[in-house]
Amino acid sequence: MSGYFIVVDDLADWAPYFPSKEVISFEQYLEKTEIKGEKTVRVLNFCRNKRALGRGYYCSLLAEARGHKVIPNITVLNDLRQKNLYSLQLEEVNKSMAKLKAAAGQKSLTFKVFLGESIEPELSELAKDLFERFPAPILEVTLEKDKKWSLERVHALSLKEITVEEEQEFLANTLERYSNRLWRKPKARKHYRYEVAMLVNAEEKLPPSDKKALSNFVKAAEKLGINLEPIGAKDYVRLAEYDGLFIRETTSIDHHTYRFAKKAEAEGMVVIDDPTSILRCTNKVYLADLLRANKVPTPKTLLMSQTDKDSLQAAIDYLGFPIVLKIPDGAFSKGMYKVKSMEELADAMKKLSKTSALVLAQEYLYTEYDWRVGVLNNKPLYACRYYMVKGHWQIYRHDDGSNKVTSGKFDTLPTYEVPQAVLEAALKACRLIGDGFYGVDLKQTKEGKVAVIEVNDNPSIDSAVEDKFLGQALYYEVMAEFLRRLELQQRH
Repeated sequence: MSGYFIVVDDLADWAPYFPSKEVISFEQYLEKTEIKGEKTVRVLNFCRNKRALGRGYYCSLLAEARGHKVIPNITVLNDLRQKNLYSLQLEEVNKSMAKLKAAAGQKSLTFKVFLGESIEPELSELAKDLFERFPAPILEVTLEKDKKWSLERVHALSLKEITVEEEQEFLANTLERYSNRLWRKPKARKHYRYEVAMLVNAEEKLPPSDKKALSNFVKAAEKLGINLEPIGAKDYVRLAEYDGLFIRETTSIDHHTYRFAKKAEAEGMVVIDDPTSILRCTNKVYLADLLRANKVPTPKTLLMSQTDKDSLQAAIDYLGFPIVLKIPDGAFSKGMYKVKSMEELADAMKKLSKTSALVLAQEYLYTEYDWRVGVLNNKPLYACRYYMVKGHWQIYRHDDGSNKVTSGKFDTLPTYEVPQAVLEAALKACRLIGDGFYGVDLKQTKEGKVAVIEVNDNPSIDSAVEDKFLGQALYYEVMAEFLRRLELQQRH
């Protein structure tokens, strides 16, 4: 169960809004040195005077000292005081500003952001981006235009500074959307020990888990006293409401999944996939060098950046044909080529070099299937054999010109039936990444050679596939690890 408070300088500041017992004065918050029965306390700081040693500053400072989750936090307040600090975080915001259209002769624009929303629809995307980087209940933003829009100033406002009736109504509606617990009595529900967000994308074509698997995770969490709530990309601003984050969407560095992981880690939450694992696993170039340097068995590998004939010939001499080429951040067998001649190699390198400065080239190891070993906290959890698509060299085939994806057959085994060499290589690779939840892809040739192909930070868990042997116990084990980490964090 969570406590929720809106802190204002004076209760009179709340007069234009609907009365709520969650609204307290700064003095009342000072007296709440202990909030009984609440594991997590969340605070929206609407106080005036955000300068150092002011009430607003002390409200956020005390909240952090008490272990409460507060918006804005001290880092945000400090950053907003100096343009040279908040300017460092504006790369993504600049993209939103570039989409704005100015009226004839318009050189400046000032507007307010209420919990990530704007009264003006055309400013919605920019408002959301600004709130993600500077989470404060109310922001006032000033833009200036020369050849393009630039951010002149952004600073936090107090509740007292919102005097226009239209803005007061918009703020009230925004608060209702942000947390309806302020306005309505919550429905009776089971008491949960912890709240964990599960990041999913219903529109993703090849998600890491299907709907039934996601439902199984929720059921397993509930048995352990965890409320596992599916959220989406638009819920970034709500992330601090939870105790943990479980990412069930395909991850990438230049993607909101990585930003979610980074924010969750910064908030002190338990997070799988953690940002370090995402960083290490999603780039095949980094992973290949990491495995090579630590003597984990892999196919013979080259990092290629040149497309001249001498460089290509050197690759052929070392790897032999066929050669497998990969872009660094491909997933589900996308961005891969198998080439059998100098001409095919040159053509594929030219195509891949347009999207990446480095291309991974590996020797081709023929096997009827790929091993996948699921590892959680450096312990084997499940194992699958994914067979190649009939008439194809990969376990997935992406048909050109369509969105159709074909996959090969599979079988699921207990981990004790996995060849020892395969299991040892998988665990050795994972120890280099971290203690998260990984899926290690390996090959074992007829001659017995084992090679780690890659480590996935966001392994597939689909119903009736990876859970074929363990069933519901697979989901239970994953959520039990969450519970272990949550309780360990609570003790510290």
